[in-house]
Amino acid sequence: MLYIVGHTNPDTDSICSAIVLSYFMDGAPARLGKLNPETEFILKRFGIMEPELIKSAKGKELILIDHADKSQSLEDLDEGKLIGIIDHHKVGMTTSEPILFISKPLGSTATVIAELYFNNTMSFIGGKNKELKPDLAGLLLSAIISDTVLFKSPTTTETDKELAEKLAKIANIEDINKYGMELLKAKSSVGKMSPEEIISLDYKNFDFNGKKIGIGQVEVIDVSEVEAKKQLIYKALEEKFKEDYDLILFLITDIMKEGSEVLVVGNNEAFEKAFNTTLENNSTFLDGVMSRKKQIVPPLEKYYIK
Repeated sequence: MLYIVGHTNPDTDSICSAIVLSYFMDGAPARLGKLNPETEFILKRFGIMEPELIKSAKGKELILIDHADKSQSLEDLDEGKLIGIIDHHKVGMTTSEPILFISKPLGSTATVIAELYFNNTMSFIGGKNKELKPDLAGLLLSAIISDTVLFKSPTTTETDKELAEKLAKIANIEDINKYGMELLKAKSSVGKMSPEEIISLDYKNFDFNGKKIGIGQVEVIDVSEVEAKKQLIYKALEEKFKEDYDLILFLITDIMKEGSEVLVVGNNEAFEKAFNTTLENNSTFLDGVMSRKKQIVPPLEKYYIK
């Protein structure tokens, strides 16, 4: 059985891309964790069931989407058969055999999938050139909006914007900005969540030169929802740090202000040197920083691999 699966602590792009790609590949969409509020909102909006939760790669054929790093995937990934990877992040793994691999510097994995569809090249990856239904177009559009933070993120490309317009027409969504604000409000509804739940909404592990680094992020319209819990969030990060980390960063991204407060646990020196800044009470605000992939990971990786 072929499974299409995203990363642990799945975000909207990871879930929606898995669902749509599985339709074209005649596979089964899967997830490696609980859905976040935004993704739940989207699936309900378009009447789509959530993907199956899987915990093991054993006996499965797999296409990984929205990640290319073993630290963000199934722990026993090597016990499955990796068929391919469709992604928009840096390459963080090697394989023992040739696989299908597509990774493009676009705002979301959903954009990569949409591009394959509109170019009639699904057959290139072993898929079928089926018609894209309105509900599935809505999922791809939602994932693009989510990952680009309604085109505010520096990862946004003209391709993201162009394909979003095409998808919106198929999905019968007349006003992308209006729909996008609905998504961002759902994304930032964290007031009732525990600190541990907030941290795990969008959390990824990285291996930089043998050092374990954790980077989490929450994107909010109303920062006050997180501000009241900031100290509790920091304590939860300190507990997580005991899991053999060298550094943990947690970004509280203010969508309206277009910047992020970063909470830092562990190797403060590494963070200060990587970003040429000074921490005050283990945190700092990085103006204009909204993307973990483009603005946080590269400076850290450069510091650790120097």
